[in-house]
Amino acid sequence: MAATTTPKSLNLYCSKQYSSFPKPKTHINFRKNFHFNLKPYCLRIQGASNSTFVVNDGTSPDQVRVQILSESLPYIQKLRGKIIVVKYGGAAMKSAELKASVVRDLVLLSCMGLRPVLVHGGGPEINVLLKQLNIPAHFRDGLRVTDARTMDVVSMVLVGKVNKDLVSRINYAYPAAAAVGLSGMDGRLLTARPSPNATQLGFVGEVARVDPAILQPLINSGHIPVIASVAADETGQPYNINADTVAGEVAAALGAEKLILLTDVEGILANREDPGSLVKEINIKGVKKMIEDGKVAGGMIPKVNCCIRSLAQGVRAASVIDGRIEHSLIHEIMSFEGIGTKILG
Repeated sequence: MAATTTPKSLNLYCSKQYSSFPKPKTHINFRKNFHFNLKPYCLRIQGASNSTFVVNDGTSPDQVRVQILSESLPYIQKLRGKIIVVKYGGAAMKSAELKASVVRDLVLLSCMGLRPVLVHGGGPEINVLLKQLNIPAHFRDGLRVTDARTMDVVSMVLVGKVNKDLVSRINYAYPAAAAVGLSGMDGRLLTARPSPNATQLGFVGEVARVDPAILQPLINSGHIPVIASVAADETGQPYNINADTVAGEVAAALGAEKLILLTDVEGILANREDPGSLVKEINIKGVKKMIEDGKVAGGMIPKVNCCIRSLAQGVRAASVIDGRIEHSLIHEIMSFEGIGTKILG
């Protein structure tokens, strides 16, 4: 194999000379594209060690896989034993294919020695049950107005349905180290307080305190905690809490290496009207300036703020990535450039 210098990443691209194969710089889905004879093709593999390997005629799919795994070693060494907190929601919860992709990514990370923690919301499924029960859904400033009846539905969906479905899927995919489902109320993991706008929002809360004592033994024993973003206050009153906020606070309390938010956009855009203006890396000062300038607005603001807060409390890096892309989680963690926007402290 010949090698030439290229930017670091762990991607597979097609050589330009074969027009019948996907166009240059089109990501090849390993699962879908490698069950055929590779002999007529020439592939270029960008590796982690600043090298590009050209796979010529006669190279088997197994050899390609081995080379890619070999190139993964620096990332595995760097992150092995480190806690990665992932917030799961949005489009990745609606699509069966994306849901399976996230589960496989979590399992793969755990198998490689990383310690993933999954925090989830479940807005779309809450809306479905509310509609079935003829309970109107209302939002204010991007937050769900949560009266007592809506709070009951939120608890049923997030704790009783979404959480257990994810736990079941992870356990099926990775029986060697089972997932454990929790809400913020279990083991007093989270203590809630009312939102400052409680009179308008109802039982929408904030995180007053995180006690990670229940998480540490699970993580240390190789389990994957799956946390629903519901918690109670000191009196036992349940609250619906934004899952991004919960993920950020849990990441900070655990001293996580990385916080990753799966979203329905490419990441933070320099120009909200231009999907090609993705900001690959930015620091806290820079992203605060983007908020002040109105470049970060709407639903992206609470996501960015939770990243800023977690970084200020010791999390090493936070990323906002596109959960609509299969295996975006692996791409973000196992490549130098990542796939979304990385915010650094």
